[in-house]
Amino acid sequence: MGWFLSAHFFNKSKKNMSNNLTISCEFFPPKTEKGIANLRRVREELRPLAPEFYSVTFGAGGSTQDNTLEAVIDIQKQQPETDIDAAPHLSCVGSNADRLRTILNTYRDNNIRRVVALRGDLPSGMRDPGDFRYANELVEFIRNETGDFFNIEVAAYPEVHPQAPTAELDLENFKRKVDAGADSAITQYFYNIDAYRFFLDRCEKLGIDIPIIPGIMPINNFAQLSRFSAGCGAEIPRWLRKRLEEFYDDTESMQAFTLDFLTEFTQQLIDIGVPGLHFYSMNKTQPTLTVCERLGLVKT
Repeated sequence: MGWFLSAHFFNKSKKNMSNNLTISCEFFPPKTEKGIANLRRVREELRPLAPEFYSVTFGAGGSTQDNTLEAVIDIQKQQPETDIDAAPHLSCVGSNADRLRTILNTYRDNNIRRVVALRGDLPSGMRDPGDFRYANELVEFIRNETGDFFNIEVAAYPEVHPQAPTAELDLENFKRKVDAGADSAITQYFYNIDAYRFFLDRCEKLGIDIPIIPGIMPINNFAQLSRFSAGCGAEIPRWLRKRLEEFYDDTESMQAFTLDFLTEFTQQLIDIGVPGLHFYSMNKTQPTLTVCERLGLVKT
């Protein structure tokens, strides 16, 4: 099958996605009253997309645990009206079984039924990873503690995790998370669709059949994007990098270009039959809303 999906997988996905494309958005937990108010406004403005869920990140070593909890409870309490689930990120590195059990019980008590289970990063100066070293161990722990109560999302890396020794070992680690009980996956952002297609091809060969939803990173600031990409191993294609560098301080022209690029990029993903779209919003409405409006994805 080489670099492209098999005809069977492609056609199956295309058929399934004709009416079932899901949208989700990711936020980071606000730390101030102003940030909380801004996030509420952003959530309301993104609501016409009818997202399946809003996810909220979790700082290295659990550094934003309380903020994450407050943010997801704020989302969840609006759920009966909005029909949008809250999905807190849950990191196992730097934590222990008792602490995670307490967090899970708190989420259950608040009827939060979806979590994003990640290994996470050790914060600077922390050497002890805690009771869990890898995300598959966290997924297994959640299943053992709570059964099927939670829908568990995990991370996937079409361009290979930056700390993985090889692409093969990275894929094996992903399969361990799936075998441990993951329901679906969200990818690290990418701008090379062939990388995603090749990743799906390899997953199919290993019998991995959970939905693998592409993560989409809007381009708000090129310098910031370059730093993110260097740390997480996401490639900015050379042609795109050179094009963005041409704008220098011409923010208006860069934003116009990136909106056009992201619209076309997202349409290409839809055309190959992706199961959903996950937008890393950076707690902003634009350009996520504009791209979705252009593509006719506003549902309500």
